[in-house]
Parts: sequence; C-alpha cells; structure tokens
Amino acid sequence: MKKQFVVTAIVAVSVLMLGLRAGADEVKGFTLNNQDGEEVSLSDFEGDVVVLEWTSWTCPWPRRHYQAENMQSVAQKWMEKEVVWLAINSNHNEPVEHDKVHVEKYNLPYPVLNDRTGEVGKAYGATHTPHMFVLDEDHQIVYQGAIDDDRDGSKLAAGEDLNYVDQALTELFADEEISVPKTQAYGCTVKYAP
Repeated sequence: MKKQFVVTAIVAVSVLMLGLRAGADEVKGFTLNNQDGEEVSLSDFEGDVVVLEWTSWTCPWPRRHYQAENMQSVAQKWMEKEVVWLAINSNHNEPVEHDKVHVEKYNLPYPVLNDRTGEVGKAYGATHTPHMFVLDEDHQIVYQGAIDDDRDGSKLAAGEDLNYVDQALTELFADEEISVPKTQAYGCTVKYAP
C-alpha cells in the first residue's frame, strides 16, 4: 500500500513538472493562412513585439473572454502601440470556416490563423485555449502561459483579475524585467490531430 502511494506521488509530481515545462523555449517561425485565406508569416513582423493567442470556438474559457470583450480590449490597447496580436486555432475538430464567423461575431481586431495540422501549436508547446505567448522585438519569448489569474472568472467581473499579458507588455515597453515570465495556462486542452 505504501509502495503504491509512493509510485502514485512520483507520477503526479512528474505530470505536474511536465505541465509547468510545457511551452516553447525559443520562437519557431511559421506561415499560416488567416480567416480570409491570406498568408501570414511571423517573419512579416520583424522588429515588432508579437502576442500569440491560442484559441478555440468550442471552449468556454476563450468564449468568456470574448463575450466580456476582455481579450479584444487588451489586444486593441496594445495594437495601438504597434504590438502585433495573432490568434492561432490548432484544434483539428473545429471547421476552418468557423474562424471567419467568430472573428466577425466577436468583433476581433486581429486575425485568426489556421493551424489545424497542429504543427505550429506543437512547436510552441501550446497546451490550452487560451495559451498566450509574448515575443519581444527580437522575437524572444518573454512571457508564456495563462491570459490572467482568473481561472473561474470571478475576478474579471469585479475588475480584480491580473492580466499577465498586459503586465508583461507594460514591463517590456518600460524596459523592465518581466516579473512573471511563465505561468500555467488554463482552459480546454488543444485538440491536436491524432
């Protein structure tokens, strides 16, 4: 019995450590089509700060942020300061046509890129929707993880959530060290093609 407990504890700790290590250590270049079928390459934005947002139309966590216009307002704030914001959909079970429908439905001010093969998502280690990555001007990852510290949505409604992406961008533009460079993403798991 004691031996089984020890084995279970070791497995649990290993899974936790893998989860905390999920994500990319370096940026991978990519070219994907947006919701209008136009090619978008990361290299198009050389010298720009870039935010990558893994998304899903069937997952309640991104939907909550879109319905509250939280994601759009943070994106718009930083896009006005020349930050490039790109959403990526790597869920093989969501029709590509839904990208355009939902960009219009939620009035997203940024494109959604089609990664139904999962190649880009796997290269970055994107595990959940939303899973966020902030890339500096040299396209080095300075933040990766959750959009905020509000997994259950109770803080957002009260305006008490800590938006990690907004914080990282604020610190980056102030030439300060990123105080929280990595968190555990929450939401639905990305549904990669088998």
